[in-house]
Amino acid sequence: MDFELTETQHLIVTTARDYVERAVRPAAALLDRQARFPSAELAGLAALGMMGVNIPAELGGAEAGAVAYALAMMEVARGCASTAVTMGVTNMVGEAIARFGSEGQRRTYVPRLTSGEYVAGAFALSEPGAGSDPGGMTTTATRSDRGWLLNGQKQWITSGSRAGVVVVWARTDSAEARLGSKGLSCFLVEQNTPGLETGRHEEKLGLCASETVSLSFTDCVLPDEALLGEVGGGFKIAMMALDGGRIGIASQAIGIGTAALEAAIAYAKERKQFGQAIAEFQAIQWMIADSKVELEAARLLTLRAASMKERGGVRFTREAAIAKLFASEAAWRVCDRALQIHGGYGYVKEFPVERHLRDVRVTRIYEGTSEIQRIVIARASLG
Repeated sequence: MDFELTETQHLIVTTARDYVERAVRPAAALLDRQARFPSAELAGLAALGMMGVNIPAELGGAEAGAVAYALAMMEVARGCASTAVTMGVTNMVGEAIARFGSEGQRRTYVPRLTSGEYVAGAFALSEPGAGSDPGGMTTTATRSDRGWLLNGQKQWITSGSRAGVVVVWARTDSAEARLGSKGLSCFLVEQNTPGLETGRHEEKLGLCASETVSLSFTDCVLPDEALLGEVGGGFKIAMMALDGGRIGIASQAIGIGTAALEAAIAYAKERKQFGQAIAEFQAIQWMIADSKVELEAARLLTLRAASMKERGGVRFTREAAIAKLFASEAAWRVCDRALQIHGGYGYVKEFPVERHLRDVRVTRIYEGTSEIQRIVIARASLG
């Protein structure tokens, strides 16, 4: 196995790191406190090609591959987790349209996402009563003389109020409702489409600079060309997008954990107790060592899944689930240890580790909970 980065991957890492250190990381604490959407930071990332890392160059993407995307996500999340999740969802939306869209859809939407003309894209799968179980979806799209009539509600939609285009899943065959995931189709809905209403910005524990809203569709009229892929093919699109999305969230978790560990190491070297830096105490050293081991393992698992995706023709569902499960759980432990190393100072907003702990918690929930990942892994392993 070759663990060395290619020239392109190295360039993506250094470009992302330089920009994050210069523009993203210094703004992260204020963005969090003000719950302010990182519009300027995202525009800068778009200018560097980070909003379409694994998207063909002909559509405005960097065409750098899935491994480069994972590495870029780690760097951005190390600076600001809220900015990273917005970047991640936008990349996921762009990839889905690039892969499953018609030529017209690809040419219309993907360049606007990659260039930053659309500040973000949104992925509307979850509903108030259908989170881990998309088969419980109740949003419907019915044929009309004008195309499709969309009705229903979506919940927990990242960038739902900011996205230029929203990928929306709906049930197009009511007779298949009892069959769960069958009969689902996928649509592209532009912001400001009549009948689309955005709910309030959720006040969350973490990722405060990432906007999360509900979306309501009331007799929302969509043209025939809004259908993404085939009628009834929505579940396949969702699952393939989520496989890649889980690599992104694993990368985000690693980035957050890395930032927390760096903060803990710096603090341990400076903080003195009993006449010496606390970094000299074995208890602290072991927490740092365990954190480093877990982050390195998470990184390798995530890059393995990304490499499988990049090769193409190889199913990587299990590997993406393994990476997402391990990285999110490990990063949570790393952030918890980092706060413990800081002692009381870790519990106040003056130090960044409390933000890292709040931000990392949701990585065990979205893009499939840890429990769902275990189900995916077990089913794939049992055959």
